[in-house]
Formats: sequence, C-alpha cells, structure tokens
Amino acid sequence: MKQILILGAGTSGTMMSTHLRKALRKDLWDITIVDQEETHYYQPGFLFLPFDTYKPSQLKRKVDEFIPKGVNLIREKINRVDKENDKVLLQNDTEIPYDILIIATGCNIAPQEIEGMEGEQWYKSIFDFYTFEGSLNLRDKLRTWKGGKLVVHISEMPIKCPVAPLEFAFLSDEFFTKKQMREEVEITYVTPMSGAFTKPVATKELNYLLEEKNIKIVSDFNIEKVDAENNKILDYGGQEVVYDLLVTVPTNVGDAMIERSGFGDELNYVPTDKETLQSKVKDNIFVIGDATNLPSSKAGSVAHFQSEILTKNILSFIDQKPLKEAFDGHSNCFIETGFNKALLIDFNYTQEPVKGTFPIPGIGPLRLLKETRLNHWGKKAFRWIYWNILLKGRPIPFVSNHMKLGGKIINKQ
Repeated sequence: MKQILILGAGTSGTMMSTHLRKALRKDLWDITIVDQEETHYYQPGFLFLPFDTYKPSQLKRKVDEFIPKGVNLIREKINRVDKENDKVLLQNDTEIPYDILIIATGCNIAPQEIEGMEGEQWYKSIFDFYTFEGSLNLRDKLRTWKGGKLVVHISEMPIKCPVAPLEFAFLSDEFFTKKQMREEVEITYVTPMSGAFTKPVATKELNYLLEEKNIKIVSDFNIEKVDAENNKILDYGGQEVVYDLLVTVPTNVGDAMIERSGFGDELNYVPTDKETLQSKVKDNIFVIGDATNLPSSKAGSVAHFQSEILTKNILSFIDQKPLKEAFDGHSNCFIETGFNKALLIDFNYTQEPVKGTFPIPGIGPLRLLKETRLNHWGKKAFRWIYWNILLKGRPIPFVSNHMKLGGKIINKQ
C-alpha cells in the first residue's frame, strides 16, 4: 500500500484530502493528514469579529468534521521532514513514511520579529486580527475604546490576505461613524508598499477610497521597531507614526517545521514551482497554499484554485506523466469598503486587477473594481460557501481555476 501524507488540516490540506480520496483507489493508496489542532477556523471572519459582526461560534468547527471518510487523521505536532528518507518525524518520535508528501502547513504571525511589538502592551494597546485570540481581544478593546489615533499597520510583505488591513481601515470608518464618534478617531493606514495595493490600477481606486473616507496613508514605511512606551512606531528612515491604538499585521512566516526540515527560505516558505506546485526540494514533495513561496496572494481562493490543479498534477506524477504548468497565480477576493459595499478584484501573475464583470463576461452579476452592495453580499455569502463547498472539494459554478480575460476591460482605464 502506498502512502500520501498531507501536513496540515487547514483549508489547503483539507481540500487536498477530499480531492485525492475521490480520485485514488482505496486499495492502492492510503491518505493520512497530520495536524495538532482540534479546531478549524474560518479565518476570513477574523476581520469582522472585532466589529461584532460575527459571533465567535460562527467562525469555528471541529477539524474532524471536514476530514473525508477513508482519510487517516493524526493529531500530533510535526517535528520535521526527513526528505532524504521520505519520512516525517512527529513530536512524539513517531515516524511516518510516505511516497508523496503534500505540505499545507500555512503561515503564522511572528510579532517577535519586530522589536518591541510583542511586549507588555500586546493585547492592551497593540493588537493583531490575524488570529482568533487577537481578533477576540481586539473586539473587547473596541467595545470600550474612547477614541484617539488608530493606526492600521502592515509590517512587511508577503502577508496572508493582502487586502485585509485595508478592509479593517474601511470597516473602522463605518464602525466609529455608526457609534457617532468618527470625529474622535484619526485613522492612519501605514504600509511598506508605495500605495494601498501592489498593482497600479487597484491602488488608484483604493487610494481614492482612503482619501474619501478621511483615512491618512503613510506609504513606504519599513518598520524598525515599536516604541510601546511612547506609543509610536519607527521605520529605518527615521520616520515616526504615533498611535493610541495600534492594529498591526506582524511579519508572516511559514511553519517552524519547515525551518527544522532545512529547506525553507528566510521566512520559512517552501521553494515551489509557480506553475506545477511541485516543490524545488524533491520531486515527490508538493506544496500548496500559504506554505509556498509563490508570488501569488496568500488567500483562500488561491488555495482553492491550486487544489484543483495540484490534484491533477499528483495523478500525473503517479502515472509518471509530465506535470502541467497550469497554475497562473489566479486570485480573486472581495474587499469590504464599509456601509454594506465591497469591491471585487480578479487577477493573476501577469494580469493586474481591472474593471469589468464577473464571473460571466458582460453579465456579471458582480462588478470588478467597483463598489456595490452585491459584492458585499458576495463577501458575506462566502462563509457559507467556505464551510459547504470549498472544504468539501466541490466546484464553484462559473469560476475557473485559470483566470479568464473575458469581461475584463484591459488597457482602457
């Protein structure tokens, strides 16, 4: 019996276990998934929890609920991968051999990477919203906060869900407006990028929204340290931004297991072929989702598109056929802009977000790079889609894993 071993039972690992269990004969292939966690979180909901939009119970389920029948689940911490001998060593000294390894260990925040960030003021005046704990603590803070200088900050790229900090700034504007205290809150968006987003057309639209909502932007800010005693952040050029409440996205890094295995880059991401999703570490190791070092967004839609492509490539690998260079970096995501409106962007490695219609060219019903209420409801509906379609490996109608140019207005901005 041959063994496929999946490391990580988050979004990517769960989808891969579902796809592969359907595709492979049970009498020929065992599939095992390893993860130490008992709870599966709907991470996009962490954005909304601080504003009391969701209840904590709406954002979590049991990991076991989504592991398909016929897949073995081992709940244990991973020590490292022994790639030379095709086996994984667990923290309890168990060794698991594999024929094919899929790394889906995601990424985590690392506030300890920035001097002064994770100190006495962590979860007092400095918060993240990229973890369930951080988001919940921030909710409690915002319920009683009396106002002042709110700084929404990105430490460095890449980060999981690159637009989430922007969304937090927009939703903060709505939140404090509805609390009739917007005039008492000065919102500043601080980013290491040269604008609100990584692509020029989208940056133009998003910068306009920041200006319209009276949100100041400080760009090209490469943080050196947090001076928590004096409530300010400093960059390497000597620039300072003062805060009363700092909502930061710390440095994002790959799982520490990758470093212990000796094959990650400087941020513990696994070197990966950007089109086939085969690792550059060894031919029988594949990587998916946030664990890769690819120049694509670290987002749920990307993991969904990758899972469909990677499944086919693993089947080709088993049959000793050439892998298809099929992943084009496709990503799409809704950007909440507040007051029941949102933008939608759709892009890949080579095509930046532009205006147009999605998913059906000329029909939509969604509009790209345009604030609409329908886009907002699309964002809200995604929680149901996530639990009931994505994690169960079901296709999303009309949405291809390869980005389509139909319906997009190219070079007409």
